[in-house]
Amino acid sequence: MKLFRDLLANEDGATAIEYGLIAALIAVAAITAMGSLGNSLTNTFNTVSGKMNNANTAAANKN
Repeated sequence: MKLFRDLLANEDGATAIEYGLIAALIAVAAITAMGSLGNSLTNTFNTVSGKMNNANTAAANKN
């Protein structure tokens, strides 16, 4: 019976699980933020690429 009381009183595993849950939450938040940043960068590079292509086409048509 003392063994079961000792197991229930031991909180080392619970602390490790809490740290694991916190780390998982941080990872999910980081992945979400990086995904949004990636989409924003893709849009920016596509805009710049389109403008450069338009400028190149306009310069070629002048010659």
